[in-house]
Amino acid sequence: MAAAEEDELSLPRLPELFDTSQRLLDEVEVAAEPMGSRAIQEKVSKGLHLLKQASEMLTQLDLFSRNEDLEEIASTDLKYLMVPAFQGALAMKQVNPSKRLDHLQEAREHFLDYLTQCQLYHVAEFELPKIKNNSAENNTASSSMAYPSLVAMASQRQAKIERYKQKKEMENRLSEMKSAVEGGEADDERVREYYLLHLRRWIGISLEEVESIDQEMSILRGKDSSKEASTSHSSHQTRPPMKPFILTRDAAQAKVFGAGYPSLASMTVNDWYEQHQKLGALPDQGIAKTTSEIRRAAQQQEDQEQKEDEEDEQAVHRAREWDDWKDTHPRGYGNRKNMG
Repeated sequence: MAAAEEDELSLPRLPELFDTSQRLLDEVEVAAEPMGSRAIQEKVSKGLHLLKQASEMLTQLDLFSRNEDLEEIASTDLKYLMVPAFQGALAMKQVNPSKRLDHLQEAREHFLDYLTQCQLYHVAEFELPKIKNNSAENNTASSSMAYPSLVAMASQRQAKIERYKQKKEMENRLSEMKSAVEGGEADDERVREYYLLHLRRWIGISLEEVESIDQEMSILRGKDSSKEASTSHSSHQTRPPMKPFILTRDAAQAKVFGAGYPSLASMTVNDWYEQHQKLGALPDQGIAKTTSEIRRAAQQQEDQEQKEDEEDEQAVHRAREWDDWKDTHPRGYGNRKNMG
């Protein structure tokens, strides 16, 4: 029994949990280090752990009831209503790309929990964001977000401006009242006003964060759907890609571009047609000649081509000999008539 009492005394009390987690949140928000650094992430994890303990302790103590009004809550207990808001703010600071969507969903639930409590106690007048339960609602929201009307954009812009002005005014008043409240010099009325200002400030922050979360979640879901579509499309493509080839019309084009297959043709289609046309072996030229006649005609054609090649070689040889003779016998060589 004594050991159990000692354990209970060693556990942190609710005010200590709240103050420590609030201090850690303030340090994370004003830190100059990168959000992904180890020191910052350790503070985020510790703050979330402490806030979870504080939330469980609030549930055990049954400090807030839906059947009571805001005026029935003690002034010093009003600050504990901000526990879900702190949880949402720290959940947004977690850095893990593979779990980013889960962190956003967790933060959104905490912010909605806080906003629901504040609306239940009538802390301020505001419209509660819609709760998304399925993918169809998410797709509808993302499509409406992608194509907003000009009137909706103007009203949202005006609402953001008003919230920003109210936020600045509340921050100025909070900075003026902070030293007196934390120093224990303020009366109960001033303490109550101080924590009510904090609650209203976090209402504006929560509304902005929920809007930002919805936009980021729609972008992440769009990326996931595009990846799944590309993966399914690549899995259906089982046939290997075909090797490109070129159909050539003549021998010159075949030498330049290649035929696209290992064995090169000995003649083009036009050459084959002309040869068979000369031999009378085409179907539209009546009865084709016999095989012996075709061979004889082919042999005659080859002999004629060989003879023409030999004549061409002889002509080239004679032209070269004439050029050589002209090089060694200049113009007027052997003309002795005009010599004195």
